[in-house]
Amino acid sequence: MVPYRATVDVPHELVEHVSWLIYARRCESRSRWRKLGCFRQALLVLVHLRKNETLPALATGFGVSTATAWRYVDETLDVLAAWAPGLHKALTGLGEGDHVIVDGTLIHIDRIAADEPYYSMKHRKHGMNVQVIARPDGTPLWFSRATPGRTHDLTAARVHGIVQACLTREILVLADRSYQGAGATVRTPYKNHREQPEHYQQFNRDHARLRAPGERAFAQLKSWRILRRARCSTRRIGTIV
Repeated sequence: MVPYRATVDVPHELVEHVSWLIYARRCESRSRWRKLGCFRQALLVLVHLRKNETLPALATGFGVSTATAWRYVDETLDVLAAWAPGLHKALTGLGEGDHVIVDGTLIHIDRIAADEPYYSMKHRKHGMNVQVIARPDGTPLWFSRATPGRTHDLTAARVHGIVQACLTREILVLADRSYQGAGATVRTPYKNHREQPEHYQQFNRDHARLRAPGERAFAQLKSWRILRRARCSTRRIGTIV
């Protein structure tokens, strides 16, 4: 392989932030000298996540072995996953009178037809189901761990405790038809609204308008190309998210 110079579209402040987290982990574990400093390790991992480049290619570009690059990525993912907020912490500051947008997406994976648990009938593809809670403007508050693609959105929301957490805080949840039957504080569109009275149709239009910004959260998630089509183990996808 021949290394070459390239750029990655992430803010410099983000690389610095991740490098400080790595530095804290190294101090905590009293790590010895490393081939790459904290900043270079953070940059390697962010390039891997943002551009979905293979580890052998990254290792060549950064002047380390493939095994070392793999170890750096695993270490940094664990640091970031530990730093990410849990569900209840993400909802801190929200309460009665506030509303959030809940939706699910599929992270495409490389699997064969025999891997039935990962096949989503809704998307007609193999993947992992990820749930998101977003603010009314589409800013993501929390992403769930990944579950097999055949998991229904409503089932996933209940398993992750989203429905119960929002009910406890009396937070209004706007969701699509996949969440019908959730009850609690979840509001979904009416079925067959074109056959219903005008105020039902108006409700659905207003509901869609308020819920539309939630797609921005998934746009931010999929801007990390490793999550457009994951080639890694399904057990690592939740950590990456």
